[in-house]
Amino acid sequence: MTAAKPQPRHIALMPGDGIGVEVVAAAEQVLTQLRDHHHVEITWDTLDWPSTAWHQEHGRMMPDDAMQRVKGYDALLLGALGDPGPTSDPQRYRLSDGISLAPLLSFRKELDLWACERPARLLPGAPQFLADPRAADIDMLVIRENSEGEYVNQGGRMHRGTPNEVATQLEVFTRRATERLIRHAFLRARRRLVLRGESKEFYCAEKGKAFAQLCLVTKRNAQPAWGELYSEVFAEIAKDFPEIGIRHELIDAACMKFVQCPWEFDVVVASNLHGDILTDLAAVLSGGLGLAPSCNINPDSRAMPALFEPTHGSAPDIAGKGLANPSAMLLTTAMMLEWLGFTAAGEQLRAAVAEDLVANGHQNRNCQAITQGIIAAL
Repeated sequence: MTAAKPQPRHIALMPGDGIGVEVVAAAEQVLTQLRDHHHVEITWDTLDWPSTAWHQEHGRMMPDDAMQRVKGYDALLLGALGDPGPTSDPQRYRLSDGISLAPLLSFRKELDLWACERPARLLPGAPQFLADPRAADIDMLVIRENSEGEYVNQGGRMHRGTPNEVATQLEVFTRRATERLIRHAFLRARRRLVLRGESKEFYCAEKGKAFAQLCLVTKRNAQPAWGELYSEVFAEIAKDFPEIGIRHELIDAACMKFVQCPWEFDVVVASNLHGDILTDLAAVLSGGLGLAPSCNINPDSRAMPALFEPTHGSAPDIAGKGLANPSAMLLTTAMMLEWLGFTAAGEQLRAAVAEDLVANGHQNRNCQAITQGIIAAL
């Protein structure tokens, strides 16, 4: 039986700020190649919001009806938000992070994109920053809670600017969000086991070793309320996945072990803040932010568009110079294609990035040269 043909898809390209403009342009070139020569039925609109430029003209990062408008797309491909650069211009229009990055939180919450997935795999040809040869075997997936936790933005400040000033920041954790996150993480660990087979072994707390592993990261010794909630739910759901080995790390120890022995991790699940920290660290271990893809999804529903963005920021120091590495964006595009049902095209694009990295990764190339190298490898 032949696989069902993927449905035509319509997406939004959102260049955003800084190097986001350059890397989204690279993604558009690749998508054009896939559409015209590889039978990928995908169309797109390019939106000039959210962005600092839009804010400069309109006084806000995106239109008032932005959320309603993006719901008509199958996926959103975002370049970067933040300082637009260049840093050589001290008079550039620049916003606080709380304003420029706010659309990210809005998309995640309003579109119910409650899971952020960031794979960290050291591709051949990528920079290896750890001397241990076992670092070449890094291949982990970090899954971050995306809807609540430390980033609910509830709190405030009193008596500003006085010796009595007080700032509060509330964290919110619910059983519903915890259960869906951890169950999804176990399902992803199971899926990776099916695809990988019994080719790797991982240390686990109870089994000693297993062919698949899920590591829970908390700070339950210092934050017992939500830490124990996560731990209890983790233990309950683990009973449904006997083939998956489990372990638990505190966030500070996890950061240490990510550097000390990252090849010992398979799938990692963490809260919003802890996942944010761990994924940036994992990005460096897999070759740097220029090779780190990311997606924000609702694994239970395709009713709303998923948001795909590379892990890197707007990189204002090189913005506008054509020096950005588009590989993270193109790996992110591959994740988007797979999510949309274009599995073969996603795998083909990921393989092309890897092939170009092996052949040309040692060269000092600009954004367009890397893009053309990857297109040639498709």
